[in-house]
Order: sequence, then structure tokens, then C-alpha cells
Amino acid sequence: QVQLVESGGGLVQAGDSLRLSCAASRRTFGSYLMGWFRQAPGKEREFVAAITWGGSTTYFADSVKGRFTISRDIAENTVYLQINSLKPEDTAVYYCAAADLKRLRYGSSWYKIRSEYDYWGQGTQVTVSS
Repeated sequence: QVQLVESGGGLVQAGDSLRLSCAASRRTFGSYLMGWFRQAPGKEREFVAAITWGGSTTYFADSVKGRFTISRDIAENTVYLQINSLKPEDTAVYYCAAADLKRLRYGSSWYKIRSEYDYWGQGTQVTVSS
């Protein structure tokens, strides 16, 4: 069992920056892919970004590429999502998730699928005003 807790959301204006944090209960995540998803009101939860715990591989949704950065601090058991140049359409609840890579998976874009992740945080609200 892995517990994930997100923080760092808030009410900001367009053009501002935020850094979201995801603190994990375990110290070693070498066999996990850590991901960020977001869900706007009335919308489906969508993939944002992901990173292997070792940091050698990252993935980004086309909609956030160039503005969002994902990183991790192994010593602190924490994954970060840096969001720059925020837009009103970025308004959503942002969720942290962990996928166990020891399970066999298929498809080149499996990491974009919500059901492929084994653990989820409670989410942190990001609201961007114009």
C-alpha cells in the first residue's frame, strides 16, 4: 500500500506559476512510474505528465508540453509538477498517481490511461483567473 498526498494548489492569475508536490509514504520507488492527472469540472480525468522514479524517462501531454515540468526528489520521497504561464484552461483538480512497473503492460501510451495506476492521492485544486 502506497499513500500519496498532493499540495501546492491555490487561486492564481493567468501567467502565474505554481509548483505542486506529491509526498509518498514509501522511501523506495524504483519500480514505479509517478504520474500527474487533472480533472476540470464536468470533464474526464486526463493525463498531464509522468516520470520514472529514477528520473531517466518523462512523458507529457501535448497540451502542457513546454509549460509543465515533472521532477522528483528521491531523498524526500516527493514528486513535483512545476506549472509555468498558467492559463484559465489549466483550472482543475490535480491528482498524483503511482503505477507499479513490475506488472506487465502493453501499448506505447499505457501511462496515459487512468486505470493503469495503482495508487492515487486526494487531489489539490488549481484555479486560474483571467
